[in-house]
Amino acid sequence: MTEIEIRPTRFGAPVARKLIAELMADLTERYGGGDATPIDAVEFDPPDGGFFIAYHEGAPVGCGGWRSWNETEDVAEIKRVYTAPVVRGQGVGRRIMAVVEADARAHGRARAILETGTAQPEAIAMYQAIGYQLIENFGHYRDEPGCRSFGRDL
Repeated sequence: MTEIEIRPTRFGAPVARKLIAELMADLTERYGGGDATPIDAVEFDPPDGGFFIAYHEGAPVGCGGWRSWNETEDVAEIKRVYTAPVVRGQGVGRRIMAVVEADARAHGRARAILETGTAQPEAIAMYQAIGYQLIENFGHYRDEPGCRSFGRDL
């Protein structure tokens, strides 16, 4: 694979909306519906959040971001991590996570948390491989049996 470039962007930017729509289609295929977690685009604006797009040969192929969890200045909640099928298995997700975590750390966050589901075993495997550990479920899907929540210190 040629070089991946990861750039910050606004959560509501057209390129971000396109990738998030692809993510929602993927989640609908896996779960029967997209992620219904309440999100306001401004939550991903610095200094309380950040959102990033990964590009391969100029084309957007992935995204991910963080927002302050529960209005704290210590914990970042990671959301909307997605890689397009054409680049899956090539380390793009790990690169996105590294940039998202570095940005959260640069904005004073000491811990990152996220939630995913059992129908995304490749995401669970990646999160565990980069040091995330199971934590008590939180957030919008905390009472769903297929929810898996993870956290790690930054």
